[in-house]
Amino acid sequence: MNEFTAEHLPGDGRPAVVFVSALFAGGWIWDHPFHALHADGWSVLRTNEAICALDRQVAGSIERLGDAFLRACDRAGIGEAVVCANSLGGLVAIDLAGRCPDRVRGIVVSGAPGLTADPDVGLSFDRRGSVRPFGDDFGERMVAALFHSGRSHFAPERMAEAGDLLRQPESMVSMARSLKATRRYQVRPALDRVSCPSFFVWGRHDRMTPVAPWLELLAGYPDNEVLVVEGSGHIPMVERAEEYTAALRDFAGRCAGALA
Repeated sequence: MNEFTAEHLPGDGRPAVVFVSALFAGGWIWDHPFHALHADGWSVLRTNEAICALDRQVAGSIERLGDAFLRACDRAGIGEAVVCANSLGGLVAIDLAGRCPDRVRGIVVSGAPGLTADPDVGLSFDRRGSVRPFGDDFGERMVAALFHSGRSHFAPERMAEAGDLLRQPESMVSMARSLKATRRYQVRPALDRVSCPSFFVWGRHDRMTPVAPWLELLAGYPDNEVLVVEGSGHIPMVERAEEYTAALRDFAGRCAGALA
């Protein structure tokens, strides 16, 4: 698959709020803010597939991932948007903001990689350069890396869905390509190209992509907003859904107000 499919719920005339998939979790990680903002009247869109479910050529390029995401927006008739993204999708949002300032009216980034080494969450590279899970405790290690509470905040069927994806060889190759793309990506030059309002929402206890290096980097960009979410790990929109959604609602409103 080289294209995202997407769920779109139309709304009023404000810029849409759009949600980018993460590396191995699809649009369901956005359940709470997606439905809450639509209930407020916003047009919302989220991509369905995890990034590693896409073709390796797309998954292995931050720019091609952004282009694929924009095509999903195009098919839904969405022009201007506030782009919300977690993990690898965060780099996609930053890159899109720099390349497409006429369309991206704001970005909300959480848990983006690019400043620290890959954590040990039970994944290994084989000699072909693909990725595979290892060890009987793989699931437990992954949950511990994602959530501060140490327990899964995903429904069992979602965990099973992620597990099925991780057992597919092509998905593992796409994941390997994605991880390599994050290591090559130059975060600071990308941030230098961003001119729209930017909001960085990070879990205080994010083990996957620790907040400290990002706080240090973002200190050089004082116009950006930063929220550190207490009691949260890598996925604050799931682990602290109410707090994340409230912050997003306020930020999106300010972005829309700036265009009025």
